[in-house]
Amino acid sequence: MNAFLKGRLVGVGTGPGDPELLTLKAARILAEADVVAYFAKRGNNSNARAIVEAQFRPEMTELPLLYPVTTEIARDHDDYRSQITAFYEESAEKVAEHLEAGRMVAVLSEGDPLFYGSYMHLHVRLAHRFPTEVIPGVTAMSGCWSQTGIPIVQGDDVLTVLPGTMSEFELSRRLADTDAAVIMKVGRNLPKIRRALEATA
Repeated sequence: MNAFLKGRLVGVGTGPGDPELLTLKAARILAEADVVAYFAKRGNNSNARAIVEAQFRPEMTELPLLYPVTTEIARDHDDYRSQITAFYEESAEKVAEHLEAGRMVAVLSEGDPLFYGSYMHLHVRLAHRFPTEVIPGVTAMSGCWSQTGIPIVQGDDVLTVLPGTMSEFELSRRLADTDAAVIMKVGRNLPKIRRALEATA
């Protein structure tokens, strides 16, 4: 750590859940980082933290970034967007304080940091201000199809990745127009996703 130099921001992909799928480079960064930051819902543990917990060192500073409670607000409502935007701005400044002090900050992200990862919200706010590196991780979808042992695409097949937050109509339309699909952000969208799959089976 050097207080006269800006620190380094590193987005670290922690993979799909199995600690043995953490990359060697990610493990090295965690062995060097001064601060480890991770996103979590209030009252819940961070999945990304749980994956790499064995890599933590006593002298390492933990920086939990806790999402605001927005369960009563629709995701497409202006209040939701304003609260989430304010949260990411505040989180970026918390990380920036450590970077300004010359510390290396590793931000954990399940799967890959730049594939539907919360890390990207820090990246777009901080990468132009501080030296930054992104360590890719095994994506959740790759972990899933490896577990099933079923090839997801072959030859000229088209793979479509869809967020489960889309409207049921749009999900159905896109599912009907592809050879294979991965649906992310399932959660409470599962009933809608099931209906869309049944409609296009």
